Amino acid sequence: MAKATITMDELLAGADAGAKQLVAGEVTTGTVLSVKKHEVLIDLGAQGVGYVPRREVGFSRNLTEGDEVTASIVDTELDNGMSLLSLRKAAKDRGWEEVAAKLEAGEIITVAPYDANRGGLLVEYEGVRGFLPVSQLSAEHYPRVGSSDKDEILQRLNALVGKDLQVRILDADRKANKLIFSEKEAVKDGLAARFEKLAVGDTVAGVVTGVVDYGAFVNVDGIEGLIHISEISWERVNNPSDYVKVGQTVDAKIIAIDKDRLSLSMKQLTQDPWLTEVDKFSKGDKVEGTVTRITPFGAFVQISPAIEALVHISELGGGSDADPEKVFTLNERKDFVILDIDKDSRKISLSLGDKKTK
Repeated sequence: MAKATITMDELLAGADAGAKQLVAGEVTTGTVLSVKKHEVLIDLGAQGVGYVPRREVGFSRNLTEGDEVTASIVDTELDNGMSLLSLRKAAKDRGWEEVAAKLEAGEIITVAPYDANRGGLLVEYEGVRGFLPVSQLSAEHYPRVGSSDKDEILQRLNALVGKDLQVRILDADRKANKLIFSEKEAVKDGLAARFEKLAVGDTVAGVVTGVVDYGAFVNVDGIEGLIHISEISWERVNNPSDYVKVGQTVDAKIIAIDKDRLSLSMKQLTQDPWLTEVDKFSKGDKVEGTVTRITPFGAFVQISPAIEALVHISELGGGSDADPEKVFTLNERKDFVILDIDKDSRKISLSLGDKKTK
């Protein structure tokens, strides 16, 4: 039997049949030909070469020659004869399916932020860009700084860029292109177990994570603690930063356990010097002291390093018309007489040493 003759038209038709036409919007696969600073070239076999701009690779993607990739077709024919592809879009389409599965399972995932702003961290997960708000950071990473110091907040957040963080997906809405992560949610299970091991009265060690006007925040094994300004020292503290610094390790006593925070005290780990020094004084003693505060109801006077006493307005003479600001000058030293000592209330009352009785 004679062989059938195959025409050129049939050969071309067969070749065309083997090379499926690229269609914009669809997905194709290929092999990485080259990786450059601003572009990646993809070998699509019989379909030619695909061009991927760097912005369409994705922040979390590190490619090398020979890698097999899946790409979305953006344009089938550029001026240079290549096809315009997007790895990020293809990954994003698959990524939303992964996001939905992780959200439903409540699974903990690892992400590495690629940028930061004052509101939080920018994250890309499986090709989908999302956001990790400052409010959803764990105690370890929350930037506890003065509310007006926005530059320091951003500086603290920038330090987390590129760092692996354990998070849960808090909210995901594909139609609205919204993806929110939470580090707090990822660590809460472990924190619950740690809270169970703690009790009021325990002494704990922690690292100072922030110093503000009203006290210091401390990270105690992932649990946030607050040392209020009144619990830093037995002395009167005007500026907490004079006593503790960010990064410093401190010992403190647990004085209260709230829902998700510890209330701590540094001063209660030391003996109250007030109780020691008060025994040096008796009712009727003449003492010398320094005026530390002047208020509408009198003046506070330092009569020893740990003891501050009060001269009430009623001791100034002139009845309700007496004006403490006309009687006292801040930081002046004067003579006083001890009227009363109340150890239970930690109060000492004074009168002016040169007060004239009528």
